[in-house]
Amino acid sequence: MTKPLSTPDGRYIVVRGRLWRKSNPALGEAERQAWVDRLMDARRAVQAALKSADDEKLAQARASVQEAKVKLGERGPVWWDDGAPDLNRHLARNTCYAEWYAQVVPAP
Repeated sequence: MTKPLSTPDGRYIVVRGRLWRKSNPALGEAERQAWVDRLMDARRAVQAALKSADDEKLAQARASVQEAKVKLGERGPVWWDDGAPDLNRHLARNTCYAEWYAQVVPAP
């Protein structure tokens, strides 16, 4: 598996042309790994709840995913402090990264 493309400032990865916020690099490795483990458990719980058609468990599992993503810095308040906007889920070609993206991923 190859590493995803990362923006020059390290804030986002690019997947199929879309920006996805990276985890907060200020998190210690043990804390980051603990939240990644919780995130994976929560994602498995979402799958199990979907399979069992249990709406209550699904809501709880999705809330757990959200909590882990916020703690990792991938959702919620941005982890940088320079005032730059959050471009999570935006197409790279429609953001301030457009020029850089066009250079590293030429148009077909």
